[in-house]
Amino acid sequence: MFKKIIIFFCLILLNFSCSKKEVVYEPSKKNDAYKLYEEGLVAFEKNDYFFASKKFSEAELSFEIPKFAAKSAIMSSYSLYGINFYDEAEENLMRYFSTYPADKNLIYAHYLLAIVYYEQISDEKKDISPLLKANKQIDFFLKKYPDTDYATDLKFKKDLIQNQLAAKELYVSKYYISVQKWIPAIQRLKIIVEKFNTTVFVEEALHRLVEIHYYLGLENEAEKYASILGYNYNSSEWFKQSYKLLNKDYKIANTKPSNERDTFFKKIIKMIK
Repeated sequence: MFKKIIIFFCLILLNFSCSKKEVVYEPSKKNDAYKLYEEGLVAFEKNDYFFASKKFSEAELSFEIPKFAAKSAIMSSYSLYGINFYDEAEENLMRYFSTYPADKNLIYAHYLLAIVYYEQISDEKKDISPLLKANKQIDFFLKKYPDTDYATDLKFKKDLIQNQLAAKELYVSKYYISVQKWIPAIQRLKIIVEKFNTTVFVEEALHRLVEIHYYLGLENEAEKYASILGYNYNSSEWFKQSYKLLNKDYKIANTKPSNERDTFFKKIIKMIK
């Protein structure tokens, strides 16, 4: 019996000594933020933007110094933009704005966001959302940072956006003309004349207003838009078409029968479809 008790205590001591050598919990080693950033930079320079974004994101989480973490966030955002991950880049930049509102690279981040929106712009027949977002972000940037180098580039892009917005309005107005919805067609064309009068589409918009009002028998209105077109663009092909439409020498004045007007406008609808 005594022997069994001794063996029992020996086993307890043995287990205790072995358990001291076992590692119950070992805290994970903290990543070297500088090394992660360097790995991201190497990948970035090789245009491996996907891997670069991953490493920059890891570096951001590892940096204890805010300015380095902020720089990592921007580099990650640019890397996502570089592989056309626009939604992810936008989300990353929005998080950057809320996390590092006093960062010295804030101006560049706002510029990058404008470019992210701008490069998603498609033609006038497709989604207009990126176009509106780009226009809003560029307006914000030009108002807040008007004297920066980035502003020069965005002013040029703003002009292109204005043309694209005008093209969209003209495209929609032509659809309304094709289904003979005159009021919304006129409203869309007036937007071009009033808001986008420096674009290349204003001449056609004025001519279409001449056509519609003439077709509806509102010849005073038609002549009003024709005079605006002639005053500002008297050498354009659109003015020549409006002049031909309204000039009595071409025998298309008020005496034009309504059925002849219908035939005339059906031809126009076929032309713009």
